[in-house]
Amino acid sequence: MFEPVESISLRHYAGFVIVILFFLALDLGVFHKRAHVVRFKEALGWTAVWFFFAMAFAFSLVFKRGNQEALEFLTGYIIELSLSMDNVFVIALIFAFFRVPPQYQHRVLFWGIWGALIMRGFMIGLGAALVSRFHWLLYIFGVFLIISGIRMVFADEEGVHPEKNPLIRLARKFFPFSSDYEGQKFITRVNGQRVLTPLALVLLMVETTDLVFALDSIPAIFAVTTKPFIIFTSNVFAILGLRSLYFVLAGAIALFRYLKFGLSIVLVYIGVKMLVDYWLEIPTAWSLGVIGIILIISIIASLVASHLEKSHRSKQVPSK
Repeated sequence: MFEPVESISLRHYAGFVIVILFFLALDLGVFHKRAHVVRFKEALGWTAVWFFFAMAFAFSLVFKRGNQEALEFLTGYIIELSLSMDNVFVIALIFAFFRVPPQYQHRVLFWGIWGALIMRGFMIGLGAALVSRFHWLLYIFGVFLIISGIRMVFADEEGVHPEKNPLIRLARKFFPFSSDYEGQKFITRVNGQRVLTPLALVLLMVETTDLVFALDSIPAIFAVTTKPFIIFTSNVFAILGLRSLYFVLAGAIALFRYLKFGLSIVLVYIGVKMLVDYWLEIPTAWSLGVIGIILIISIIASLVASHLEKSHRSKQVPSK
């Protein structure tokens, strides 16, 4: 088996983060310096760019760390990205509820990345430290994921309720807010006083939503690997791809009606894998294949159902 030449150190994390920050600065400072509506083709192009970077990173791991870690990264990336799709639908509901102008949505998602990176970095570091000391926590993660997967199937679509969000209530209690949007600003002045704009509320909602979804997605990747660097990098690339993926999928949410069911099966599968790992070690490559097949079947079933429903409606329209 390939042995890594050197162990992962703080230098590797710093180098990775610096590269990511450079591309994010380039994104906001050059390509999205002025607020504009992100069209489907542009979003698809950025989705391809971030996917290419993720695959290039996985390819580099083959030579730097070996095939196993590269496969673990790829599997973790697919898990995180697929579970992020459910987050996309919730973000769309948030933007619709707050009536966020399309040209400002990219800025919210961009700054949402920073909070997501910090929160997930902390959660991954804490989780990895706990698992390395208390290995039995993986079994608790497994049970938690199975319960989460089952709840996902039977959960009702409740929509967006900012009044139930404790962070939103806390922010409104301690900070004044303006009633109208001020372009893409999060802070403005009203009668000489600094106040937060509704766009800041939207950002808080997006951040707390990501935190909730991270409680599922981060334990899930521990079924693949317990290596903090692989977990962190796969999460980062998934988050980066989430922004552009939102603009690709937001207009076609209704087409993916069975995706939530597929994601629930993925969570249950990963939970079961964690529970039986002591007696039956399932290869990472098999897990990657199983997860890929589940997602492909759920997407194809969704598209076929939407097509059949559309055909049925067209036949019911009386001809003139």
